Amino acid sequence: MNSAMLLVYGAPLALIWGWYLRRQQNVERRSVTARERSAAAGFAEPASLHPVIDTVRCIGCGSCVKACPEQPEHHVLGLIGNKAQLVSPSDCIGHGACRSACPVDAITLVFGSAQRGIDIPLLSPSFESTVPGIFIAGELGGMGLIRNALSQGMQAVNAIHKHRPRARGAGALDLLIVGAGPAGFAASLTAMSHGLKFATVEQDSLGGCVFQYPRAKMVMTSPVTLPLVGRLRFGHTSKEALLEFWRGVERKMNLPMHYGERVESIGREGDGFLVRTTRGEHRAASVLLAIGRRGTPRKLDVPGEELPKVVYRLVDPEQYKGQDVLVVGGGDSALEAAASIAENGGRQVTLSYRGDAFSRAKPRNRERVAVAARSGRLQVLLESQVRRIETASVVLDFQGRALELANDAVIVSVGGILPAEFLQKVGVQVETKYGTA
Repeated sequence: MNSAMLLVYGAPLALIWGWYLRRQQNVERRSVTARERSAAAGFAEPASLHPVIDTVRCIGCGSCVKACPEQPEHHVLGLIGNKAQLVSPSDCIGHGACRSACPVDAITLVFGSAQRGIDIPLLSPSFESTVPGIFIAGELGGMGLIRNALSQGMQAVNAIHKHRPRARGAGALDLLIVGAGPAGFAASLTAMSHGLKFATVEQDSLGGCVFQYPRAKMVMTSPVTLPLVGRLRFGHTSKEALLEFWRGVERKMNLPMHYGERVESIGREGDGFLVRTTRGEHRAASVLLAIGRRGTPRKLDVPGEELPKVVYRLVDPEQYKGQDVLVVGGGDSALEAAASIAENGGRQVTLSYRGDAFSRAKPRNRERVAVAARSGRLQVLLESQVRRIETASVVLDFQGRALELANDAVIVSVGGILPAEFLQKVGVQVETKYGTA
């Protein structure tokens, strides 16, 4: 009887256990392969925010792997030795879903790495800077991903509503929001939901950095719930579609958004702040900076860079149809610009990057560049730098030798400079993070 029962119950358990072991072996094999492939290609350096896994706490459940939004397309996280591991660091988009999914709190999100530091304003858990009453959310605080920026904008205003005093005096605001990108947009809705007296100023247009994306660029957001709007289930959608949705919300809610207004100074006035802009003054009890990190484009500092054919962002790839174009940079913006121009009829498109691999770019952008290069529409020059820019040509230093190319336009996409001077004047302290939370 005992033997029979053992056979009845033990056989299925043995089959299940065998299936589990084979599955774990397959997962580990794929994880090791992904890790080796990333290391061989020079893609072992994370772009910005990324997880660090405590292998002592990790129980190898794989919840973080399943939660990663990039996992269906790219093996970002894996299991090796029954422990979670970041196997493709350069593919990590800093979503943070892995940390939320971990049941044993074994994951910490950090900025930068031992090799590459990132300048981040010092912030409290409620997103308050070293200047009491001035808060920071979004890209300036290191959260460039749309979903994360939206969440930070909401969280920061929730903290302001809960802990900060209301405005005193006629005409004063409870909150002035600077920037109308994802963080500023979400912050505006949150402020309205709390009944705060607020205004939002933006030097450009609704969308902030999103507005500056190239035409038809695909953007990724994850499901998020916005105050007064509800649950949004955007996946991959175009820049235009996302902005049109936001404009519709702005009109419907009658949000107090002021465009074409750039902040020039923020000074203390009593218990609050006096904010001077290009269009006047605002008095507010609290200020939320939801601005980008790249207000000032990083330049090449080479002869000829002042020529009118040199620009620092791509707006419409079709404007370069039939032209010889040089794109400089190795990040996503550079790769997207080069591929888009090549796909839209650029005569001779060249992508120049000083490094030996596009380790900071997303896999789908690297693949677009590879496809365009194989087709002959795009020339990729790694380990190259611009030496000088002429009216009808550019001269590069390519692997130790001078290379002159015919040229009609140059797009420099090598990042931007943190608005350190502005933050310094305001009194906000900045810290360089080398793999710290």
